[in-house]
Parts: sequence; C-alpha cells; structure tokens
Amino acid sequence: MPVTPTLESRLAVRQRPTRAHVMLQRWESLIFLHWRWDAAEIQRTLPPGLFVDTFQGDAWLAIVPFFMRGIRPRFCPPVPGISDFLELNVRTYVHDEQGRPGVWFYSLDCNQPLAVWTARTFFHLPYQHARMQAAVNENEIDYICHRRGESAQSRYNYQVSHETHAAEPGSLEFFLAERYLLFSKSPRGIRCGQVNHVPYPLAEAKLEAWDVKPLLQAGFTDPSRPPDHIIGSPGVDVRVYPLTA
Repeated sequence: MPVTPTLESRLAVRQRPTRAHVMLQRWESLIFLHWRWDAAEIQRTLPPGLFVDTFQGDAWLAIVPFFMRGIRPRFCPPVPGISDFLELNVRTYVHDEQGRPGVWFYSLDCNQPLAVWTARTFFHLPYQHARMQAAVNENEIDYICHRRGESAQSRYNYQVSHETHAAEPGSLEFFLAERYLLFSKSPRGIRCGQVNHVPYPLAEAKLEAWDVKPLLQAGFTDPSRPPDHIIGSPGVDVRVYPLTA
C-alpha cells in the first residue's frame, strides 16, 4: 500500500537539497485557479505509481498562469530574448508510493521554443508550444494563451494584492501552494524533480476574466462554475534540481 503524506513529510520537502541545482529562475505574478474535483476521476488519469493527493477528501485541479523570469543554467547569466517568457500550466496534486507529495502536470503552455524543448527533453514534462502575451497596467494583468493548433485562445484578467502572508501549515492554502516536488513519466518510469524556494508569499487575487479551455484540452469536462479557490503570489526565486528516481 502507498504511504499517505503527513504534515511532517510536506514540511520536509521545503528543505534545500544538499546536491547541486542545475537551473535558476524566478516565477512572478502568479494566480492559482483551483477547482475541487472527484478524486476517483483524477486517479484514473494518473500513471501507475502515482496516487491522487486529497485535502479532506477532495482532489483539486488548477490552472496557473504566470511569468517566468531570468531562466538560466547554473553559473550562466540571463540571456535577453530567451530567459524571460510566459507559462500557463494545468496541474493536480499527487504522491508516490513513498508518500512524497508533489505536482502532476497535464500540460504546460509556453511561448519560448527553447524552454519547451529543454523541458520535454530533460524533464519529460508535457510542454506545449503556444502564442502568449500579457499586458500589465499598474496592478492589472491581461494574460492571453493560444496553443499551437487550437482555434480558440484562453484569457485571464487578474490582479494580485501587494499585501502578502504565508500559508499556515495544515491549511488548504498550504496543501495547494506548498509544493516542491514534481513527477514526470520518462522511458525509465516515473521520475521526481525538486525545486527550492522560500514559502510562497501569498496574496488575495481579483479575477475579472477566466477560461477553462486548458482543462478541456487536458480531457476534463467543463466545471461550469468559477474557481472554488483563488490565490495569488507576487513571486519567488527558484532553484531547480535534476530528476531522480
């Protein structure tokens, strides 16, 4: 039987690994749009070896648009035109047989071809080529994603407050935001990647426009309702570590 994550194990993955990181990046102006979902339905979408992670019996699906800044290999400076781009991911929350809690990505739309190739090749993540743009007017962000080969675009208009707080361990915010492991499916089986950053500074977010098209593209039905939980973050500096078993 798989081990269920404990609060202690969820806190433990926040510790910085002793091994060397391979990349540096910054994630900015994030908004997490979460829908409660049937856990059994999520489980049916997962590969063998991964198990749906739940909070008080509920599974969660999320759409997360944000800005990627200063993406670069360790010891390299950012490169203009390459190191800054946009990303929008569709995700759920899982754990492995050891009880390690993490993220499973259904898709990651991105408007930087080199980043798409790198993530697919070295991290086995389902990155998708997309045309994306984001207009920032004071604190308002108008974010558009148009995946290659799709006829319609997705649009998100949101604002993230400047007042922040940390998630309380054991809370729903903590369950949703405090994720430091990702899982991917490689030719050698399930692999685990790790990131390290300070706990997210979380902030209230105001959502004016939103779209569920990325959920439909991932094979899910239209929830026919606004997100059940919305939270934002101004961002964090991130260290990325290589995949392990």
